[in-house]
Amino acid sequence: MDATWKGFFLLVILISLNFSISSCSTDIINSIRSVRDGETIVSSGGMFELGFFSPGNSKNRYVGIWYYGIPIKTIVWVANRESPLTNQAGVLKVMEPGLLVLVNDTAGEAVWSSKRSRSVQTPVAQLLDSGNLVLKDAEADDTEENYIWQTYDHPTDTYLPGMKFGWNFVTGAQVYLEAWKANDDPAPGEFTYDLELTGYPQVVLRRNTLEITRYGPWNGIFFSGFPDVRRNPAYSSDFVMDKNGVYYQEKLFDMSVVRRLTLNSSGVVQRLTWVNRTQTWEVYTNRPADNCDSYSHCGAYGICYIQNIPACSCLDRFVPKDSEGWIKTDWSNGCIRRTNLSCQGDGFIKYSKIKLPDAQNSWFNDAMTLKECAVECLKNCSCTAYTQLNISNGSGCIVWFGELVDIRSLSTDGQDIYIRMASSEIDSRVMKRRILIASLTSVMGMILLALILFLYIRKTNIDSTKDEQGGKYNESKDKELELPFFKVATILKATNCFSIENKLGEGGFGPVYKGMLEGGEEIAVKCLSRTSTQGIDEFKNEVIFIAKLQHRNLVRLLGCCIQKDENMLIYEYMPNKSLDIILFDETTSDLLDWPKRFHIINGIARGLLYLHQDSRLRIIHRDLKTSNILLDSDMNPKISDFGTARSFGGNETEAKTRRVVGTYGYMSPEYAVDGIFSAKSDVFSFGVLVLEIVSGKRNRGFSHSDHHLNLLGHAWTLYKEERSHEVAEAFLQNPQDLAQVIRLIHVGLLCVQKKPEDRPSMSSVVLMLGNEGTLPEAKQPGFFTEREPIVSQNSTTTHATNSTNQLTVTILDPR
Repeated sequence: MDATWKGFFLLVILISLNFSISSCSTDIINSIRSVRDGETIVSSGGMFELGFFSPGNSKNRYVGIWYYGIPIKTIVWVANRESPLTNQAGVLKVMEPGLLVLVNDTAGEAVWSSKRSRSVQTPVAQLLDSGNLVLKDAEADDTEENYIWQTYDHPTDTYLPGMKFGWNFVTGAQVYLEAWKANDDPAPGEFTYDLELTGYPQVVLRRNTLEITRYGPWNGIFFSGFPDVRRNPAYSSDFVMDKNGVYYQEKLFDMSVVRRLTLNSSGVVQRLTWVNRTQTWEVYTNRPADNCDSYSHCGAYGICYIQNIPACSCLDRFVPKDSEGWIKTDWSNGCIRRTNLSCQGDGFIKYSKIKLPDAQNSWFNDAMTLKECAVECLKNCSCTAYTQLNISNGSGCIVWFGELVDIRSLSTDGQDIYIRMASSEIDSRVMKRRILIASLTSVMGMILLALILFLYIRKTNIDSTKDEQGGKYNESKDKELELPFFKVATILKATNCFSIENKLGEGGFGPVYKGMLEGGEEIAVKCLSRTSTQGIDEFKNEVIFIAKLQHRNLVRLLGCCIQKDENMLIYEYMPNKSLDIILFDETTSDLLDWPKRFHIINGIARGLLYLHQDSRLRIIHRDLKTSNILLDSDMNPKISDFGTARSFGGNETEAKTRRVVGTYGYMSPEYAVDGIFSAKSDVFSFGVLVLEIVSGKRNRGFSHSDHHLNLLGHAWTLYKEERSHEVAEAFLQNPQDLAQVIRLIHVGLLCVQKKPEDRPSMSSVVLMLGNEGTLPEAKQPGFFTEREPIVSQNSTTTHATNSTNQLTVTILDPR
């Protein structure tokens, strides 16, 4: 063999060897190895995969990155989102001197390419276990400084831990999220999520140029008003501001934790974590979560209280700028000062537990103390407020200029702000304080004397009560109730000796009477009947729970009466009684037009969200139904009857009981059959309520000439046939309400899905009610068909409520 042939064979061997070596690295693309449609590369640890895909029902082809080991294909990045391929001839390759290029092999043209910051000798693209696709020199060290391009600098709709979300001042690049146009179209949509640098940096969600919601400013631990991100054992969260840039970054301590933040096509920012046990993405937070998250919902100097109806109020010492508009719930003009500023002699009043206002018109200094901050603000007549910048170490100063907008009340995680006030407003407050102190001092002796007398009388009464009731109540239990006690004589006088004319109705607990106290306050007295299937445990359970709950959509307990064998609860009086009395009566149901029905549904949802998430007890109601929804004079709904409620603590999410209590037609399948209850059990009951309110028909006892299904089955059948509007045809008069009605039916069906994990949380439900985004497809409901309950005399006790066709049951041994 001559030298020419030897050289040829040697060249072939070298090329083959080089190809074999490159083929062993399945996470890279280089000048030899490309990725064609149908091929993929996988990161070295098997976390992420890159390849071609078609989203949803689309036939277009895109290059994307998704989680490798997760059965639900979850796209986290798209290359050619604005330049889809219409065939399967795409090839992703690396080209010198350092470009990643997507080529249509049939047409021989470049469809998409990366940007290049500098040239390198041997460019290679590598997919990392962080989900970051990096372009670098194969000979250089694997550090971020040596990356000439990376997907982390060009995200689409998803933030992954490790990304620097914000601005790079060296390159001038901004890292932000841009939603997909639709579920099957990854082209840029209407919504963006970015870090705004005007004033003190804060994160803003926009629809085109309109601000939707605002995160910020960063307070050293989390973004003010949105404590979703804080120090956590699973990850760290940092906000960096220096000469090189401003950015937010999360870093995972445990790589087995799979979490992401995404901006969906409906404009909702979600934090999600993959749960292996359920093989689903669990939604950790939704933003915006409620109306108070809407940017400047209450206007300048207005404050939003999500638990109130209406939600908007003026800050203390401010009044509505447009009084007539305010009455009509138009808060766009906001509020103005009760007393104008004079610049000289102004002071500050502290407002606590709020989300800090929009910081676009602000100035900050990270070295000032809070006292220095106040002095700095007083120097400038345009300065309207100040507060501490970093609450984690008590340092820094931020001051506002001009009007204060986008403020909401927060019972937890709210911050303090000091708002500038005229001296007369400050003086009046000081004067009131001095008067109060003087009054307290002058009566100190009387208080001490009264305290001694009170303790003596209290001890005597407690001993008497204990003797009269055989020791059922002792002093420690009395303290636990924390409620005013009414004397039997007071209740007898208020109810005219429980006259039949004052009787409002009778439920499982016992009879309920209307009464009037000497001061003119109307009350409802709920008496524990001696023959009641609910006993003293349910009585005390209701007292303890409801006494510690404060929400506009929960009935207010005024006190109780415990004397001898008499056990009574005294509530605020509801003029319109219970929802079932009006809703299911042909003569009164006309009072409930669609706006009122939607208002009632929305109020019940907010009350239930408070019970599940925002109350200090975290309560599962377990018997939510129309007869337990009371209506005040303005048709505001109030959830009542907490005798069978259960509180959850710590990380507890569900429990099992041998004593199932609830009402057929409203109980979820897993609770009625297996005794398993959770917040999702209440969600099921809420879904039944929604369908009953929308249709005006009961779930149990529902009849139709075409089938023998219950209301859930009827609504589900019409939903599948895209005829949901027929559920509400009886009362729907305004065609403009049709879309909202159909959406509410869809929400109701999502809540009554058979499996608890398929049902949304109440926070998601509240978001669905106040948002026009796309809803997931509903699955078949539980208890799809009507079936009569089999009640054994030995295993159950039942009692009728004042609503027909309802049975509240207690099952001692569920399967």
